[in-house]
Amino acid sequence: MKPEWTRARRLRNAGTEAEHRLWYFLRRRQLAGYKFRRQVPLAGYIVDFACMPLRLVVELDGGQHLEAVAYDRRRTEILQGEGYRVLRFWNDDVLLRTEEVVAEIFRVMGECDGEGI
Repeated sequence: MKPEWTRARRLRNAGTEAEHRLWYFLRRRQLAGYKFRRQVPLAGYIVDFACMPLRLVVELDGGQHLEAVAYDRRRTEILQGEGYRVLRFWNDDVLLRTEEVVAEIFRVMGECDGEGI
């Protein structure tokens, strides 16, 4: 197994509370029938969630990301360069405003779909 897939599996098994909460809403094609995957290797990175048909990436950021702004910006630019749309949410937003986060993901899915969902 490739090292990035091994690392991705490890990350899936050790997800944050926010990742687990959001995954509850993204799994099993619950949002407009689209399949999301979690901890997916893409463009040399492991992204938190990805909807491959829509080329949509959802990243959750904790406090450690305050110190990694330049890294996150570059990572987003590379993913966008590969044709992915990247959404970023703070862990606290997922935990405290789950409905709004899911609604925003759903809204952007409609934009990515081109026809509206």
